[in-house]
This record gives sequence, C-alpha cells and structure tokens, in this order.
Amino acid sequence: MKHEASIEIDRPIEQVFDYANNHVAQWSIIVVEDEPLEKKDGGVGSTFRIVTEEHGRRMDFAGVVTHWDPPRSSAVHMTGKSFDIDSRYDFEDIGGRTRVTQVSTAKGKGFVGLFFRCCGWMMRKAACDAAQRELESLKQKLEAMPRAEAGSEVRAPGA
Repeated sequence: MKHEASIEIDRPIEQVFDYANNHVAQWSIIVVEDEPLEKKDGGVGSTFRIVTEEHGRRMDFAGVVTHWDPPRSSAVHMTGKSFDIDSRYDFEDIGGRTRVTQVSTAKGKGFVGLFFRCCGWMMRKAACDAAQRELESLKQKLEAMPRAEAGSEVRAPGA
C-alpha cells in the first residue's frame, strides 16, 4: 500500500532536513520513541529503533537508513512484526521555504499482507490523511520555534 503527502514549511531546507530526520519523536504524532543504534559514515546503513503508538496500540520497528543525501533527500526501511515500511522524504528549496514530500509503502506480513491486498484500496485514503497530519505536525513544530533554535546542522541519524 503506497501513499504520498507534501507540505511547504517556512524554514530553510537545512533546518527542515535536520529536524525531520533527527528529531522524529519531537514532531511526530505517532512516534513515541526513536533510538539511534549504530551510526555509519555517510548515513546509509545507520540503524535505529522506533516505537509508534496509535489508537492505544504500540508497534516496534527496527530501522535502517537506505538513502542519505542532505539536505535533499533521505529514506529508511523499517521492519515490524505485522508489516514493513519504506519511507522516502524529498526536500525542495523554494526561495527560503522548503517543500517536503513523503512517499511511503507498507507491505503487510501474513494476515496483514492478505488484508492489504484485499482491502488496501479502502485504507489508502486514511493512510494519506495520516501522512498529511504527520507533515502538518512537522510544519507546526518547526514554524513555532525561533529560527535559531530549529538548528541547521545536517548530520546523519544517530550522530
């Protein structure tokens, strides 16, 4: 099941890239823990653990950075018990503002995989809406903090 969301944020691309990638638990609505495990030079191959909570249900994911091109794009693969997620974030400088586009694909396992294949079309709108709410939270958090506080250091996850 694939979904996409996009938003414009009134912050420079370097700040948005850093905050989006290195402070996930601070801006995400569903991520409650984000723990770096192993940092690799250049970002790709760095590992992390992430815990989400939605509707009272907690899920653990093991993650790995699969693409790292600051400040333009990043991607991760997350492995969970019921499904895996591949997420890519693209960042575009639009005159001092930043457009963030997230494209994610969830692949269900076992019963969840069967459910995704049979009923994924019904869930796609909800997944797109959830992704948009996540990006709106990122925008709100970044634009609410003073520009200097938002940071501009671009570093690999776990650094």
